[in-house]
Amino acid sequence: MTGGAALTAELDVAALTGMTLSVWAREQGDRPAVVDPDGRTHSFAQVNARANQLVRLLRARGLQAGDAVALICSNRVEFVEVLAATLRAGLRLTPINWHLSTEEIAYIIANCEAKAVIGDAGRAAIGPATSSAAGVIVKLAIGGAIDGFEPYDAALADENGDDIANAVLGNAMMYTSGTTGRPKGVFRPQPLIISHALYATRGYDRAISVQLCAGPAYHAAPMVFDIRAAMGAGVPLVFLDKWDSDTVLRTIHERRVTHLHLVPIMFQRLLALPDAIKARYPVDHVRYLIHGAAPCPPEVKLAMIEWFGPVLYEYYAGSEGGAGFMIDSHDWLRKPGSVGKRPALLGSRILDHAGRELPAGEVGTVYHQLPPGGFTYFKDEAKTQATRVDGYFTMGDIGYFDTDDFLFLTGRSAECIISGGVNIYPQEIDNELIKHHAVADCATVGVPHAEWGEQVRAVVELRPGYAETDELAQEILAFARLSLPAFKVPRELDFATDLPRSEAGKIQRGKVRAPYWAGLGRQI
Repeated sequence: MTGGAALTAELDVAALTGMTLSVWAREQGDRPAVVDPDGRTHSFAQVNARANQLVRLLRARGLQAGDAVALICSNRVEFVEVLAATLRAGLRLTPINWHLSTEEIAYIIANCEAKAVIGDAGRAAIGPATSSAAGVIVKLAIGGAIDGFEPYDAALADENGDDIANAVLGNAMMYTSGTTGRPKGVFRPQPLIISHALYATRGYDRAISVQLCAGPAYHAAPMVFDIRAAMGAGVPLVFLDKWDSDTVLRTIHERRVTHLHLVPIMFQRLLALPDAIKARYPVDHVRYLIHGAAPCPPEVKLAMIEWFGPVLYEYYAGSEGGAGFMIDSHDWLRKPGSVGKRPALLGSRILDHAGRELPAGEVGTVYHQLPPGGFTYFKDEAKTQATRVDGYFTMGDIGYFDTDDFLFLTGRSAECIISGGVNIYPQEIDNELIKHHAVADCATVGVPHAEWGEQVRAVVELRPGYAETDELAQEILAFARLSLPAFKVPRELDFATDLPRSEAGKIQRGKVRAPYWAGLGRQI
């Protein structure tokens, strides 16, 4: 193996055309690049060759740089192959959540203008969703048969696996989940280019580093922080295809995982494991555990730092781009609940409803400076412009900067409870309720009230071993009164056996709230 400045320079040049994986294939072709959930291992040379074969196939079928590819695939090596191919062929990749309905998948395939659809045969909705898709000229089925699709392996078999000529950097267009209406594609004309130096700052060491992807590959964060990170740093990527807390912890230990991305609900499930299981699988080899995508209750994060050590890093950003806040464990312990300090380059501001910038300590809407090249919501100029103010955009988050310029998020504008004309942000209530020993998770919502308009109500999921009783409900509410102002304390509390969550781990507060407003005409 070679290394040093010459290799770093070669990798940085290759990143400009999406060919980073080809450098690793030459440098360490026999080393494991991807480990599938079933344990099958695929080398850097194998994955790189398959990416080249796929590019040649797509080009032969008429796809050109700028065309779109839709990928509906579970966590397996083909996801990496397709990503690597689109990155070097100048194609625009849209990974699709395979949990969506047939109609929802069909909508995204049509909306992103896919000319190729590559689907995992284990996902029944793919065939029907693609059957009427106009403009799709290539359909490939991974791991089995899909009606109307060619087998992926057979289609690639006769193609040349040598590195392609005329590589062009490709892009990805992720779709937002949204709270109402159709999902929107976030189109960023300038592709993401990652300098190899970034991986050194995250502690990657090819001799020992192993990356775990335990979340769905189709989501933006695992795709960037797990898959593209492993491809860029030249380290093995271990895939898991479903969440099981015992399996995840055992995998972290047995595979000697050093780097991984998780979301807060995964923290909570790991922390709920019996102490005996935690003791069986030491995690002191973990170097970099990054999280984001959903708010993390401070008590949960503190418990993770105490267990894994000060190796947690939290980010706050979105598919739209923007400042990209980051906070390490040491700063977070000084500023519990913060998502990081205001970045010096792409800045962020807190604005009121009139667009005026607010001083430190005052809660308002968080706006971020547009990233280089900007972004649009694909085919939705109205939504694009609705988020903009003077070169800044918002993702709908509410928060404030403290006097040291650290950002604290208190909720989302769509989730704001307005009771008697007072704005109440439910996340800060959730952060207190979850400290109670009986509470596994919670979602505070606004419910109809004849006098106040809305009233604060908590919906709580209990830890195993606790019974849903009126006495426990009153105990939890009394606990909330110890730390919350009176107007923020829920007036009532309901129990739920399983709070609805998105695939990114975010509680779907709209679904929690919906039954309370049913029939009243309230937009949720």
